[in-house]
Amino acid sequence: MSTPARLRAHLVAVGLAGVVATSREASLRSYRLFAARDPRALIGIDPEGPWGFRDLLGLMAERCGVSADPRYTSGPDVIDPDRTLTALDAFAGRIRAVARRGAPVLLGTGHPQRLLGFYVALADALSAAGCEVLTPAQGHCVDILTRFGLRTHRLDYVRGVALVREPASGRPGCEPGAHSHSPLPVRVALDAAAAAGGRLPELVVGDHGWVCGAGQLGFEAVGLADTDDPALFVGEAEGRVSVVVPVDDAVRSSYYRPLIRYVLNRACLSQ
Repeated sequence: MSTPARLRAHLVAVGLAGVVATSREASLRSYRLFAARDPRALIGIDPEGPWGFRDLLGLMAERCGVSADPRYTSGPDVIDPDRTLTALDAFAGRIRAVARRGAPVLLGTGHPQRLLGFYVALADALSAAGCEVLTPAQGHCVDILTRFGLRTHRLDYVRGVALVREPASGRPGCEPGAHSHSPLPVRVALDAAAAAGGRLPELVVGDHGWVCGAGQLGFEAVGLADTDDPALFVGEAEGRVSVVVPVDDAVRSSYYRPLIRYVLNRACLSQ
């Protein structure tokens, strides 16, 4: 069993929390882009509040534990591991609630290279608990604006977890999927589910645009976010995202295994 003390030590030891690999420069750049209402930083959230740069810095200090000092402008960023643990408990609580109802869920990630295994384990456990893991819009095309221009991606599912792939990426189905912040994939998936007249998710689980896009549309959403992802924390502060777990989202995929064991245990879904 993964205890809070053991998990806390793991978080710090592998850089999931404590001093993380995400740079202070990257975080501050994201806060400035969000304050300027740049879609690259909003990733699907339409903020109600003014959320200037200093507001965002204060929010991220409160929710993540980053330095609130605007004079600290370079070097590594920091996530408070105790805030991560508290959020993981709340995250597990939402997973437990949906599992008890046997409600339909949708899972998706913009970080498949790192986080796919985390979400696959959740999808497997929720399916075993009687939840329908939805896979709408399989194979649909999504035009996503990237730094290389507008690129067509294909919506795909791996063991119940949505991601996007670039069609010209080589052997179809073999690449891990593309890194994406866009809310368009979850909008396409939810539109397809509604058009088909089937069940809609009672909970969306993921990161980046999957959480922000779903939350903005009124679906309950929970997920993981790094220090340079202020949109999710703004969504949480404004009540459109239920739970955000502050954690480095780009470490080795194996480092997230203790987190999933902890969440499944807390959600009473351990097998």
